[in-house]
Amino acid sequence: MQTMTRFIKTSALLIVAPLAFIASPASAQASRTWVSGVGDDLNPCSRTAPCKTFAGAISKTAAGGEINCLDPGGFGAFTATKSITIDCTGTMGGILASSTTGVLINAANVNVILRGISINGGPPAITGIHGVRFLQGSSLTLQDVIIQNFNSASAGAGNGITFAPSTAAEIFLNDVTIVHNGGSSTSAGILVAPTGAGVVTGTLNDVRLVNNTGAGISASGNTTLMVTNSTISGNTNFGLRTVSGAPVLRVGNTTITANGTGISLAAGAINSYGTNRLNGNGTDGVFSGAVINQQ
Repeated sequence: MQTMTRFIKTSALLIVAPLAFIASPASAQASRTWVSGVGDDLNPCSRTAPCKTFAGAISKTAAGGEINCLDPGGFGAFTATKSITIDCTGTMGGILASSTTGVLINAANVNVILRGISINGGPPAITGIHGVRFLQGSSLTLQDVIIQNFNSASAGAGNGITFAPSTAAEIFLNDVTIVHNGGSSTSAGILVAPTGAGVVTGTLNDVRLVNNTGAGISASGNTTLMVTNSTISGNTNFGLRTVSGAPVLRVGNTTITANGTGISLAAGAINSYGTNRLNGNGTDGVFSGAVINQQ
């Protein structure tokens, strides 16, 4: 009888154990996670047990999910390996990226959205490389973001945003400040330079590109950008610059002033809707062709 009892108990355990394993949430990823200045990356990144860094939270967030900030804090540089939204609106999440890149996007078909984020390359003696570097993906959206102090003099670096995809990709900026970046005459607040078969389209609205070395915006390749309601001022060499390929910039209601050269056209076109303020630069330059009709 005792033998039979032990057999029944053992059989029950063998049935329950696999079920418990299947139901375990240990490997599950949440659609929404949280970070806090007093969090810990060993936590599950829930609201009551938040993580410490963006990188830690990304590893526990499902593709297409969202990370929110419970309080202001420095949450570290990260690489986006999946579609993700990081929204620190109302709290302001910080990334201090001395000697490195603040945000790297380099994965196929990902969409990355950042809101309420400060990305800082650090003091001049320990300068950052790129604020945001986009090499592969579908789209990048920034809203209420400041990028500053990325002043690396290494070749191709020292840009607030480097957008250089090898496939079709989109960039959307709204209420973004890019200031005090650039380590050489070829760097820029925003460098758009698709590679290979890369095609870039984008809209930049309410963007402030101020006091960057090199250019405010530098575009090349197969690039089409709309720039509206923006300020491009105090950039050492150029305000708006096209370099090579067939880039097209369409500009409306934007102030371009106090730059070395306001508009520098080496390729493609920089067109105006006739609502801009282009004056007070070392050399103003001129928009391409006729003013675009407004309908």
